Amino acid sequence: MSTENKIQVVIIEDDKTIREGFSYLINATSKFNVVSSYSNVEDALQKLQANNPNVILLDIELPGISGIEAIPKIKSLLPKTHILMLTVYDNEDLVFKALTNGASGYLTKNSNTEKIVDAIQEVMDGGAPMSMNIAKIVIKSFHKNRNSPLTKRETEILEQIAEGKSRSKIAKDLFVDLETVKSHIKNIYSKLNVHSREDAIKQAKDNKYI
Repeated sequence: MSTENKIQVVIIEDDKTIREGFSYLINATSKFNVVSSYSNVEDALQKLQANNPNVILLDIELPGISGIEAIPKIKSLLPKTHILMLTVYDNEDLVFKALTNGASGYLTKNSNTEKIVDAIQEVMDGGAPMSMNIAKIVIKSFHKNRNSPLTKRETEILEQIAEGKSRSKIAKDLFVDLETVKSHIKNIYSKLNVHSREDAIKQAKDNKYI
């Protein structure tokens, strides 16, 4: 198959090893061609129209413009191009921001190469590929009690507490300081009228807040 007839892919990823690894593996297939790859959104935006890709693999945490912020900018330039988020982050807030902004799919970087290659084809066929853990987050959100007294961020923090994460780990994962996490936890306890982590988790699960 000539390069022109292949599905054209652009990769925007700041980690050089990951970027080159994906480029090599995607180019090794018969259906796809990596037309270009970039380490940041700013460089990509200058050349994307010339690249005219069918699919863009887009990292979330990038220097400068983030992957989430980049989605509407890319869609305004290339409305028909499919954007697949490729990230280490699988928290609910980022998933929904990406999908709301116009991403066509959401994969975590620990997905095997075959899954990523299949996802490129799936999105071209009209699908919305997601890693299993991402799909669970989306499904879980539909089962939640919509009358929860907790804010989105409080819910996110309580879910991470329920997963056994420490306060410092939650702060790191959510890019906030430790005092902010402590303040949210205080508000959670107050709203649920509980005084311990175990009671907060139990009440939230019983009422389908998480």
